[in-house]
Amino acid sequence: MLSRLVVGLDGGDTGSRAVDFARKLAARMEDCELILVYVIEWSPFSFQTAEENAQRHRRREEEIDAARSRIVTPAVEALQSQGVKVRGLVRHGNVSDALDRIARDEGADLIVVARTSDTGVASRIFGSSTANLVMHATVPVTVVG
Repeated sequence: MLSRLVVGLDGGDTGSRAVDFARKLAARMEDCELILVYVIEWSPFSFQTAEENAQRHRRREEEIDAARSRIVTPAVEALQSQGVKVRGLVRHGNVSDALDRIARDEGADLIVVARTSDTGVASRIFGSSTANLVMHATVPVTVVG
């Protein structure tokens, strides 16, 4: 039976740690697919004119293309070259909500993320998105240090 692991990317070292952990975990499993996900923080709650909405949509598409080409595709290709079953996704929205939704939709067994080093009390422990994910996810979450 195919297992799926959703892995949160952030374009930096923390995301790379999560990918490395997930790769090692997948290697121990009989049949496992990694789903690398980069989420662009994006709030749908904004009141704008029709012209501003058109510009915002265009900017959103440009951000997706940039994230895919600069972050997700290189990570996917690196893992594929190692024989890992992997694919990548880019989404807009709240990071923890998007990762959880993708995990549910894909029937994932686990979400793997790395803790971050932002400011604030919750962020000092895990990172605000990571803390929210741990508290509210509908599938197990592994936080990599």
